[in-house]
Amino acid sequence: MQASTPPPPPAAPSGTAVPFDSTAQLMTEISIQLGDRLSRVRLRGLPPRPRADRPPDAPRPVHPPDAAHPTLLAVAHGSRDPAALRTVTALLDRIRELRPGLAVRLGHIELNAPLLPDTLAELHGQAVAVPLLLARGLHANHDIPAALADAPHLATRLARPLGPHPLLAEALHARLEEAGARRPSAVVLAAAGSRAPESAADTARTARLLSDRLGGVPVLPAYASAPADGGPPGTPLSVPAALRALAARGHRRPALASCFTAPGRFAAQCAAAAPGPAAAPLGDHPALARLVLHRYDQALAARGECVQDSPGAATVTV
Repeated sequence: MQASTPPPPPAAPSGTAVPFDSTAQLMTEISIQLGDRLSRVRLRGLPPRPRADRPPDAPRPVHPPDAAHPTLLAVAHGSRDPAALRTVTALLDRIRELRPGLAVRLGHIELNAPLLPDTLAELHGQAVAVPLLLARGLHANHDIPAALADAPHLATRLARPLGPHPLLAEALHARLEEAGARRPSAVVLAAAGSRAPESAADTARTARLLSDRLGGVPVLPAYASAPADGGPPGTPLSVPAALRALAARGHRRPALASCFTAPGRFAAQCAAAAPGPAAAPLGDHPALARLVLHRYDQALAARGECVQDSPGAATVTV
């Protein structure tokens, strides 16, 4: 026995309320009117909703499945240390826990699979690339934008590197405490370093933020890539040079804050040079996961720039 469809309500003069014989008739009328109105709504960047009277065999409009929430593409440096990939994977898992439903993918600049070009080739629609780098430098300024430009099938945004930011200082502080440096007399902030001058400016800013969290404790930035024996005036300090500078001020056992996302050669090299407590890399610290999502949200919210939903869209750097 087939269920009968409730008859439509009787017609009435314009401006006169029409009585409904049943709740089913009322719900039917609401559904029809709501569907008609929704069919006229056009969301920003999306095609209109297909009308209810569209023939069933008519082609459906095609648009990226991630148009509302572009993929978060985390871009890590890469390392030969097998612990690096495990650490970055744990960080991405924490990000997924903080933002359920968000597609999160990983691409490496070098040394580890998946490499960034390979991940980009697998993506469709829209993506926001968030460098898991803690300062500006050649990778953030040139290598990542070049890789995104070589993926014209994607509409992409490039977010800022993670540092400097108070959330980064929060994670650095927490790792120092975990290493036993709850009240250090001084700290060396060990970072990778870069030939780009803005890299040193960013790391110096992070050092000031960390000093503020520590109540004004001296925090001296130093770089794993700097020459150990120094150089001409203005050359960034290496970690051994920074340790010597602090020792000359009476700080014989300063703590070492590891301004690295994951384990690797530079992080191990810096930790080995520390005479006092050496913090672990930042890894999957909750503050770092929140910072990645903050950079993602910043990129999406940037005024005057739109992620285009057509193939071949240009990359927007935020």
